[in-house]
Amino acid sequence: MVDKRALLQFCESFINNRVSRIQLNISGIQESLTSETKSSAGDKHETGRAMLQLEREKLGQQLLEAEKIKQNLSKVVLKVTTETIGLGSLVATAKSNYFLAISAGECKVGNSKVYCISPDTPIGKLIRGKRKGDHFIFNGESIGITAVH
Repeated sequence: MVDKRALLQFCESFINNRVSRIQLNISGIQESLTSETKSSAGDKHETGRAMLQLEREKLGQQLLEAEKIKQNLSKVVLKVTTETIGLGSLVATAKSNYFLAISAGECKVGNSKVYCISPDTPIGKLIRGKRKGDHFIFNGESIGITAVH
């Protein structure tokens, strides 16, 4: 089975990159706003500034969401192994492997593929609280849980 530390590092890298990209975009917009001087363009100038400010607000919201996700990721404890699936569980099923942390997509470790998912995703909600040997129905298909780490 895949090392959960590698999966956690993948998730941390994913969210840190996302935060950095958003911050970079906010800085670019801030620079555009401060470098623009009042010109004779009048309404065009004001419309451009308003659009930049709206974009900055939108990015601010995205940054808040990303920081919240980062905070949730910090709650993942790898040392705890329980029989019941919860935050930080590595779950093997008959179809795929899942790491319950944040939605960060597919992580390839060696020959294994693991989907890093949030507990709030559809599959995350279905497998939370289940144990090895349990089944869940997804897209009309019964999927068995073969291991929980």
